[in-house]
Amino acid sequence: MHTIIPLPNPDLTLTCAGRQGKLSAMRIVFMGTGDIAIPAFRSLVRNSDLVGLVTQPDRPVGRHQVLTAPAIKNIAREAGIPVLQPHSLRTPDALINLKRLNPDLIAVMAYGQILSQEVIDMAPMGCINAHASLLPRHRGAACIQSAIKSGDSETGITIMHIVKKLDAGDIIAQISTPLEGMETGGSLHDKLAQMTPDVLLPAIHAIEKGTATRVPQKEFLATYAPKLLRADGKIDWTRPAEEIGRMIRAYDPWPGTFTNYWNRKKRIRNMKIFPGFSIVPEAEGKPGQVLSAGEQGLLIACGSGGLLVTNVQLEGSTRMNISQLIAGHPNLKDIHFDV
Repeated sequence: MHTIIPLPNPDLTLTCAGRQGKLSAMRIVFMGTGDIAIPAFRSLVRNSDLVGLVTQPDRPVGRHQVLTAPAIKNIAREAGIPVLQPHSLRTPDALINLKRLNPDLIAVMAYGQILSQEVIDMAPMGCINAHASLLPRHRGAACIQSAIKSGDSETGITIMHIVKKLDAGDIIAQISTPLEGMETGGSLHDKLAQMTPDVLLPAIHAIEKGTATRVPQKEFLATYAPKLLRADGKIDWTRPAEEIGRMIRAYDPWPGTFTNYWNRKKRIRNMKIFPGFSIVPEAEGKPGQVLSAGEQGLLIACGSGGLLVTNVQLEGSTRMNISQLIAGHPNLKDIHFDV
């Protein structure tokens, strides 16, 4: 269930209940690249005067480095919407091309570039952003993973005015959803993507009517979620099992979680660990110690409790269950994971 968070403007809250007919006559430019932005973009294609898409350039993808367009670009092309793909929006040519679209409003979600003040100030009705957290909590790129990893009880989408400071602009509207303790970074990403139109479209409608709320963020409540690197997924077995479990869920599929393991004091390859584990609160042992290995899973001691792991992937191998792992590594109980 999704909940529109009441703000001091009742008009905005009421219009969030539905979105029928053409939402806006404003000339809107959408800036977005990540797949999380696609439902919002599709909704604007259907419900507004969308005059352009600004997205990142095509990139080489995969082992064969095939030049691949962002999925959102293909959707724009099918809808006949002009597409701009500047390597930087700070170049004179990029700014000229954006100005030629003559936007009344710029809407941004997961674009992938920091906007200059010139771009922020370009559209007379403003430059707004859809951010995948309940600001001011979890400012930054890893907001979805951070909500899970931190054990939050809820998260959501915030529509805000863009300012130079990272994700610090005044809030226009928010929509929330509870976290049940089973989400992964991937599943929550998809859920929040589908929620975004339900708060973005009413916010745009309120901006056009001149009734949009501007609620300053409370800086003392701000937390930050910087961009994640693959190295951030290394498991620290001295942490409580509950915390490690949240990290595994949060970092699936990116950046993933892994551990190094030792056998007879020799470092072996990394082992990735996937969701599907169980927490064993009563388990005791030295952090990183394998307490048992059987068909039910691999029980690893943590700082408190233990983690019963059921799906892993050894470096250079494919994903496997613990029975398959045991078949190839019968001395698993002699392994100790690096803390």
